[in-house]
Amino acid sequence: MDLLEALRAESGVVAVVGAGGKKTTLYALAARAASDRALRAVVTATVRIPIFDQQVETVVVTDDPVAALEGTTEWPVGVVPEREGERYVGFETGVVDALAAADVADVVFVKADGARTREFKAPDDREPQLPRRVDTVIPIASVHAVGKPLSEKYVHRPARVAAITGRDRGDPIRPVDVARVLASDRGGLKGVPDGATVVPLLNKVDDADLQEIAEAIAREIIERAPAVSRVVLGRLIDDDPVVDVVEE
Repeated sequence: MDLLEALRAESGVVAVVGAGGKKTTLYALAARAASDRALRAVVTATVRIPIFDQQVETVVVTDDPVAALEGTTEWPVGVVPEREGERYVGFETGVVDALAAADVADVVFVKADGARTREFKAPDDREPQLPRRVDTVIPIASVHAVGKPLSEKYVHRPARVAAITGRDRGDPIRPVDVARVLASDRGGLKGVPDGATVVPLLNKVDDADLQEIAEAIAREIIERAPAVSRVVLGRLIDDDPVVDVVEE
């Protein structure tokens, strides 16, 4: 199964949240949508995003992404409203909704929260910034977090993770802790609108031992979250990034 099909990210608005490979996932999805499927693929954000000009054909800085994309012929394209230093600013969610409603793109990939390059996270009160028209939400966690201490070195907002899991700061992260966060409406499911598809992604599955850990997490997520019917195991830096798909 290819990445787009596995993550149910072939059309509409696809938002990526969590930690441990969001940007890599966004760019991999956009590249495959444009090259393998000849789709009009757009990359954008509703939060700040590092400069990604090298990951797409071009980045357009504009207040009107719909007008900017009319007549575009080379995909994928990035659209953002403003640059600040080494980051782009994200659009308001309503702008992405308007972009989704217009016939200028087949699929819009959205970075909808931040994680400061950590392996695992839970969102704060202002996150995620999901467009109302989102079709698919992909909550991400890195399996490299398992066994690491619940600390700021590895986890973005460890206090939030501790509140969901019942663990203490400094405790080793267990597979069930990752599952609890991704399956929680205070974690990976936070703010997901009714009708949207949720496909969690467990990233950095680098070997057989990590695959066994990821499979245990995936089964626990599916058991805990009725809204989730599949979990993708991946290694997003690979040319063939889908390691396995666990389904109910």
